[in-house]
Amino acid sequence: MADTLKPGDRVLLSFEDESEFLIDLEKDKKLHTHLGVIDLNEVLEKETGDIIRTSSGKKGYILKPRLIDEIMNMKRRTQIVYPKDSSFIVMMLDVKEGDRVIDTGVGSGAMCAVFARAVGSSGMVFAYERREEFAKLAEENLTKWGLIERVTIKVRDISEGFDEKGVDALFLDVPDPWNYVDRCWEALKGGGRFATVCPTTNQVQETLKRLYELPFVKVEVWESLFRPYKPVPERLRPVDRMVAHTAYMIFATKVCRKEEI
Repeated sequence: MADTLKPGDRVLLSFEDESEFLIDLEKDKKLHTHLGVIDLNEVLEKETGDIIRTSSGKKGYILKPRLIDEIMNMKRRTQIVYPKDSSFIVMMLDVKEGDRVIDTGVGSGAMCAVFARAVGSSGMVFAYERREEFAKLAEENLTKWGLIERVTIKVRDISEGFDEKGVDALFLDVPDPWNYVDRCWEALKGGGRFATVCPTTNQVQETLKRLYELPFVKVEVWESLFRPYKPVPERLRPVDRMVAHTAYMIFATKVCRKEEI
């Protein structure tokens, strides 16, 4: 059954030329676009999945936005972890319902939102951000997406360490992760999983050196390449451009100690 729309609902208006508009519905408002004017009163008379037309007759559809739509269209002031990487990170960290997760370097809240979705209503994400303005932006975004109750935001530098101990997973997104690996080990439970992202190979090398100095096992480095295709049956082929390298992802699992055999 389709959702009946009401003022305040968030919708994605998707048109045949691939134009999309992510908006909050309001009474007596009009949205002016290059495709024509969209009367939001007309949208409010419909349901999700219905057709909408602009003043120039262009046809679109009223859709419920996905989290990926929100993330790729959100107001941001920092670089984000791309969905092609964030989904893999969640799988590698095995984040699930009820887990306690630390997210550091929250930025605009994109990765934090993915974790919050994964831990469910019985879990919690502890989000550390040293800059007040970024923390406020992340809080705004998480509130808009209905995920803020699953997140505790803390404005402080992680060099002071973490308040939480025995967490299930920890994600580190800072320019110099090797300087904080020991703090991460202290916060994780035995068997807890660690992940970080680095844009360059020299950062990866420094982080690996530090990981091998501490009780971590299953150390892995990954890069994801994601290529979309043009969905035309008669002319199926890759799109002309792709987002290739975005970051190197490093994973490891905490053990209580390492002993020489």
